[in-house]
Amino acid sequence: MAKKISRVVKIQSRAGEANPASVGKDLGPLGVNLMEFCKRYNAATQDLRGFDVTAVLTVFDDRSFEMVTKKPTTASLLRHAAGLTAGSPRPGHAPAGTITREQLQEVVRGKMSDLNTDDPAEAEKIIAGTARSMGLVVKE
Repeated sequence: MAKKISRVVKIQSRAGEANPASVGKDLGPLGVNLMEFCKRYNAATQDLRGFDVTAVLTVFDDRSFEMVTKKPTTASLLRHAAGLTAGSPRPGHAPAGTITREQLQEVVRGKMSDLNTDDPAEAEKIIAGTARSMGLVVKE
């Protein structure tokens, strides 16, 4: 008999840096073994250090879980491409930095499978919108 799914949860953490203190408030109430999650998450995201990575957990009634990691978030890819540690505190008023069209297209190639479009031009608009909301200026 198949296991009964209790809940599906998305967790976002720095790649390779998950610890029980950072994920405990989200996973603790579900009864998930925090150390097991941290070990599996850190092993799966070890090569993506410096990025924020989302993990989708399917938690079963017996408190076991399956984990699928996604690609790094768009915001963390843009911050990395622009060489920033954070976006602008006042987007639209104070720019945080600039990003070139080539860097933007590189982020698009990296995120294409996670986006809800197959058209590269539309994907570029989506990523450019995220960059604008972070306070980044896209240079031609």
